[in-house]
Amino acid sequence: MLSRLRTTWSLRPCISLCRWVHTKEKGKPLMLSPRTNKGMAFSLQERQILGIHGLLPPKVETQEIQALRFQKNLKKLHDPLEKYIYLMGIQERNEKLFYRVLMEDIEELMPIVYTPTVGLACTQYGHIFRRPKGLFISILDRGHIRSILDNWPDTNVAVVVVTDGERILGLGDLGVYGMGIPVGKLCLYTACAGIRPEKCLPVVIDVGTDNETLLKDPLYMGLYQKRDRSQAYDDLIDEFMEAVVDKYGQDTLIQFEDFGNHNAFRFLRKYREKYCTFNDDIQGTASVALAGLLAAQRAVGKPITEHRVLFLGAGEAALGIANLIVMAMMETGMTQAEARKKIWMYDKDGLLVKGRQQGTDSNQEAFTHESPGDVQSFLDAVNAIKPTAIIGVAGAGRLFTHDVIKAMGTLNERPIIFALSNPTNKAECTAEEAYTLTDGRCLFASGSPFGPVTLSDGRILTPGQGNNAYIFPGVGLAVILSGVRHISDMVFLEAAKTLAEQLTDKELAEGRLYPPLSNIREVSIQMAVKVVEYLYAKGMAFHYPEPVDKDAFVRATVWKTDYESFLPDTYDWPGVNFSPKSI
Repeated sequence: MLSRLRTTWSLRPCISLCRWVHTKEKGKPLMLSPRTNKGMAFSLQERQILGIHGLLPPKVETQEIQALRFQKNLKKLHDPLEKYIYLMGIQERNEKLFYRVLMEDIEELMPIVYTPTVGLACTQYGHIFRRPKGLFISILDRGHIRSILDNWPDTNVAVVVVTDGERILGLGDLGVYGMGIPVGKLCLYTACAGIRPEKCLPVVIDVGTDNETLLKDPLYMGLYQKRDRSQAYDDLIDEFMEAVVDKYGQDTLIQFEDFGNHNAFRFLRKYREKYCTFNDDIQGTASVALAGLLAAQRAVGKPITEHRVLFLGAGEAALGIANLIVMAMMETGMTQAEARKKIWMYDKDGLLVKGRQQGTDSNQEAFTHESPGDVQSFLDAVNAIKPTAIIGVAGAGRLFTHDVIKAMGTLNERPIIFALSNPTNKAECTAEEAYTLTDGRCLFASGSPFGPVTLSDGRILTPGQGNNAYIFPGVGLAVILSGVRHISDMVFLEAAKTLAEQLTDKELAEGRLYPPLSNIREVSIQMAVKVVEYLYAKGMAFHYPEPVDKDAFVRATVWKTDYESFLPDTYDWPGVNFSPKSI
């Protein structure tokens, strides 16, 4: 029962407790744990007291020198996958050093530990495997999930990221290889929002895979069976959710990641009022996309209610973004029906219109409209609907053709073009195509990073990356600190507004729709502060007493990468004389 209680001390910086936890390990095991290993930064006294003197070269190094060596070796590597392997290797050996280097060069390294390289790493997971990370739960473990959770060494988990590997980025069904996604997401929870690594648990649910290549691969590491889609699958997810709450508490944040469209929506509906959970592909993507639109409206000079949005793709990402846009429009007084009329969707079966015979499900019905005429292609849809913004989330590659981009430039003085599909080769267009074909007038954002673009007139535009990392770490930190039991979509609307407000006029003039990734730690902390304020104001927070200074409350909990001293806490008893008194 005690493990399920979130108490005030668990939110405070760890002092004597950490010293006790660390010093109970001595000798070689201390150096083999990434959480306690400091490499050659152990002091001479620590080496002697902890039984590791002589197990290291005699030099005592600072973390700064270790980081320099790390960075120099990393720069020698040019292949992204090799960089990923090297980075993850450091994480496996020295956690604090890994996060220090990641945070110091987050703009350069986020594409390695997250999109797009993490997608490549997932496809090669069995071939580059070094050391297991996270918890692997298979459908054969039904009835025993709680005992599997008991095997996880950390007992105070605050956030769980779980996938079943069915729809990894735009790469499809990768089965157990999808573990790279929860691991990468939780790296960003720590790097961007300062959530302690030991409070993070990555999980992959293995129910098989329909990927024939993996089923024939002798290096595949999961179950060699077709994906189980029976009631047993639902029972497994139910048991998992119950076991997490039973083990870690009702306010444990459970983030669903890269489930198939059908399962993603139904699990969100099924669990959102029972658990502290959200789906990043639906709600996180929606929030970051809406933030980009809110930033773009500052440049366009028209409110969001005057925009018409055409989606390429009608899956979980498109529907999540669309529903959050509707909420934003309704905040200004527009009715839900009026707002939905502003949003259109085009998928592999064509434009979503009434009477369409194939490919429309119940989740899409709200955005199904009367046909605008003969539409045979996405370009036809653009010309018929005349959108002010097109948002690509289909994961099908370069479908924002030159003709589509030119048409958007003809229809709008400042066209909004979001190519959000990941990884990079799945993006609907490049930043260079969007900018050059609209003479630099478009407002562009992408899911994967693109470099600055130099136009023929010498202007340099820096594209914005609509990265979910702007949203989920800050929201997650706020949810954990507030003791929230259920996460409303209004939280993601608040997060989108907060993110858009953090973009400066100077950054907007540079072509950005989001703050630089180099500032993401401060962006995430400020977002957490705003969301904490919102949660308390709306009566959703369960952590008491309510902190008076929300900013100080959030910042006091942020994990630091500085090494801790492992020396025991020694002190004198002043005024005590141990000599026997003469009678």
